[in-house]
Parts: sequence; C-alpha cells; structure tokens
Amino acid sequence: MKYLFSLAAFVFGLAVISMPANAALKAGARAPDFTLPAYLAGEPFTFNLADALKKGPVVVYFFPAPHTSGCNREAHLFSEAIDEFKAQGVTVIGVSAGNLDQLAAFSKETDYCSGKFPVAADKGAKVAGEYDSLEGQGSGWSNRTSYLIAPSGSIASVYSAPSPEQHVDEMLAAVKALKHSQ
Repeated sequence: MKYLFSLAAFVFGLAVISMPANAALKAGARAPDFTLPAYLAGEPFTFNLADALKKGPVVVYFFPAPHTSGCNREAHLFSEAIDEFKAQGVTVIGVSAGNLDQLAAFSKETDYCSGKFPVAADKGAKVAGEYDSLEGQGSGWSNRTSYLIAPSGSIASVYSAPSPEQHVDEMLAAVKALKHSQ
C-alpha cells in the first residue's frame, strides 16, 4: 500500500512538472520592460522593448531554443508573415534562453528567421521568468508563448501553446483587434 501511494505521488509529480506552463501574464497587465543582446541577420545589437514600443506595437514571442524542430518551424512562420506585421507597424522579436551560442546563425538562416526579424538571448531565462513563460520548474528554458504588447506597454494579447502552428495567426488576429480598438 505504501509503495502504491509513493508510486502515485511520483507519477503525479512528474505529470505536474512536465505539463506546459500557461502564460500567467494576462491581457491588460503591464509588460515588463527588458533590454537584451540580440541578432538580426547575424549582426549583434541591443534590443530595448521601451524603444521598440515608441515605434508601435511589439510581438514578443518566447521559444525554447534555436535549431529545434518546433522553434525552427515557428521562426519560419514568423519570417513568412513578417511583411504583414510590418505593414501594421508591428515589431516582432523572438526571445530564447536555450542554445544561445546558435542565435546569431539562426537569425540569418534562410530556413528560419531569414534575417527578417531579430532574436534575443535571454541568458538564465530572466525575462522569460518575468513574463511567466518558463518551461517547467527550473528548466532554464522558455516555453512557447507569444505576447502582443501595445505601445502603451500593456499586454494586448497572449497566446501560449506547445505547437508553433497557430502563434503567427493568433498574433496577426490580435494586431487587427488592437487596431480596431484604437
């Protein structure tokens, strides 16, 4: 009996730890400001959210790590849609805490970002933590969560899902809704 209880507790604990985290920051919350080292088409620069918001809305999408299947797909989808975002005056930036040594190459590779939008290095997943976008307890990597941040600095929309397939569509719909509400 004691063995079964211990086994059940262990299985429950594993299930809780392995469940994808849901974004805790909700629409209307203040987006934490951040400044991170970033790359655009392989070139390093410093990305500052407050500066980007002066130009218009910003999509900040967190992804676990470059050169992984889901993250490659998500970057490719954002790359394909970047002209739609730019036409609406929206800046897109990907933020990752994983495989940071690969971000420069990832930012310029034609199969992924194609040099069309920057990716930022979140060493230690500090920014992901501020956005409640961490993958599990203590993993040090971000989960797959996208935020649309209004120029006012408030979160206009949040989409969190392990699959990369709907993030771009969700953010484009949120951009349209934000434009209609202004």
